[in-house]
Amino acid sequence: MKSTGIIRKLDELGRIVLPIEIRRTFALAEKDAVEIFVEGDSIVLKKHQPNCIMCGESKNLIEYKGKLICKSCTKNLSKKI
Repeated sequence: MKSTGIIRKLDELGRIVLPIEIRRTFALAEKDAVEIFVEGDSIVLKKHQPNCIMCGESKNLIEYKGKLICKSCTKNLSKKI
């Protein structure tokens, strides 16, 4: 993991501000969803990308009853019906 040399303090609600340089590098805009997970002894932030609930694909998604399914999986499902 590469260090940026930037240090931020948590506020009283546990929030931090991501520096503009990092937001630009990762194309993070206001209101974008960010995933938070733990990897060993590190906290990792990752820009959230919605995926198909069946195969994990992140392109050509269709929402059905609040769930995302890719076009390929919808075709496979329609063949089985």
